[in-house]
Amino acid sequence: MRQPDFTQLQKVLERKRPDRPTMFEFFLNTPLAVRLAGLTPDQVGVWPKLSWFVHGIKAFAAAGYDYQTIYASDFRFPSGKQEHAKSISQNEGFVITDRDSFNRYQWRSPDSADLSLMTDVQSYLPAGMKMVIVGPGGVLENAISLCGYENLAMMVMDDPALAGNVFDAIGARIVRYYELAARSKNIGAMISNDDWGFAQQTMLSPEDMRKFVFPWHKKIVRTIHNAGVPAILHSCGNLEAVMDDVIDVMKYDAKHSYEDKIMPVEEAYVKWGRRISILGGIDVDFVCRATREQIRDRCRRMLQLAETRGGYALGTGNSVPEYVPQENYLAMIQAAYPEARFVA
Repeated sequence: MRQPDFTQLQKVLERKRPDRPTMFEFFLNTPLAVRLAGLTPDQVGVWPKLSWFVHGIKAFAAAGYDYQTIYASDFRFPSGKQEHAKSISQNEGFVITDRDSFNRYQWRSPDSADLSLMTDVQSYLPAGMKMVIVGPGGVLENAISLCGYENLAMMVMDDPALAGNVFDAIGARIVRYYELAARSKNIGAMISNDDWGFAQQTMLSPEDMRKFVFPWHKKIVRTIHNAGVPAILHSCGNLEAVMDDVIDVMKYDAKHSYEDKIMPVEEAYVKWGRRISILGGIDVDFVCRATREQIRDRCRRMLQLAETRGGYALGTGNSVPEYVPQENYLAMIQAAYPEARFVA
């Protein structure tokens, strides 16, 4: 096993050159984590939350990562969406449509959420490994979940005051979530995960994003920086029109989530890599369809592109869902971790 050393990812997040190839992933699917953690089929069942993250720590460490992603608490924004659904319409499950439903909605408080997981998991972290806190969804994501995408778009035009109230109610609670997360030890960074775009453009116009969404992200980043750790933006979609906002206004340290059909990560690194760290980016569809040798070759070339300047960690463009062939995923990480050997 490679010894975890969070200082390597820290260097990447500071746009510096790490001492060795470094990896980043938002999350791994459960069957893959089970394999990496070295569990047998009879050890797999319905795990308590702590056990799930303990196995996750083992999986991340075995695969050569220097951290484990973890939620700070069980705080969420309940909606009418079905939790079991694999895919769901962005217009389904909404609970806020007007002023009355906004006033009736039972807004949870992050202060009443269970924060014990971050404390309980501390003793299971290997030396050199840290936690990377993941958010409870993002400002725009939760607004869409609570209102429905089409309803929210209409609300922004027809009742901007109500739309502003929705975004403010969500944003203030997410800021508080990160404030509470900052109390824990062994935190190396925090992720603000909020999908903003489609393949062609942002979900709201750049002007409306700047009016309703970005002011809260600026506060989120400030809160994370006040905790003394880097702020990572995980956001899918075409953000080219607002990348200057991400870098110069919100001041995120790193950006994650890339698709070849929008902009290959190699191009994103050349375009923005001197101003913000680039994480992952090996397109998930490519990892699914390419041969293992094609995957290793592309990953090696990406690492070579960033070798002198730094500010890059290898990983997929988004995450590793179950439909990604495990051997293809392993081919990707072996480009950065060639000594790794995994059994089926």
